[in-house]
Amino acid sequence: MKKLRLKRLELREKLRLRKKLNLPNILALFRIALAPLMLWFLIDRNNSIFSTWDPSWLDYFAGLIFVIASVTDFFDGFIARSWNQMTKLGGILDPLADKMLMLAGFLGLMVINRANAWAVFLILSREFFITGLRVVAVGENKNVSSSMAGKVKTVLQMIAIGFLIMNWPYATALLWLAVALTLYSGYEYTRDYFKI
Repeated sequence: MKKLRLKRLELREKLRLRKKLNLPNILALFRIALAPLMLWFLIDRNNSIFSTWDPSWLDYFAGLIFVIASVTDFFDGFIARSWNQMTKLGGILDPLADKMLMLAGFLGLMVINRANAWAVFLILSREFFITGLRVVAVGENKNVSSSMAGKVKTVLQMIAIGFLIMNWPYATALLWLAVALTLYSGYEYTRDYFKI
């Protein structure tokens, strides 16, 4: 009888773990792992491994990693909603993966002098502030969900990072446009928090 009860408990634990480690959460973890890899290709250009490589190839690899990570960002949310696999763990991993990817991109680009330090400072300050505001809102049982401006901001930041990695024309203009939309969406979140 005891063995049967232990087997049931083990089976329940395995099922609980499987629910937490569903496909959307695995994609978010994959994105978390890609962020430092992309940063490595951006900033470690003098590494002996890359000594024979043309710097443009490092940009290509960093860009490819960024595109793959950005695509997983879309799919983890889409799969979680359409397959009804939204979890508390996913609610933590997804924004964490987003922030790590943006942080790696913007810091790497700043180190190789492709992103303006003030632009990066403004974007990251807003991200940290809104993350803190969300934590406070959850503690107060308030819902400060993503606005359309917040979603467009994320897409524009991703496009700006992609353009900056590839060193394409208008990359700096896109970065400053992303800064403006980032600050505006931060204003919206703050306004909505105080209205609730």
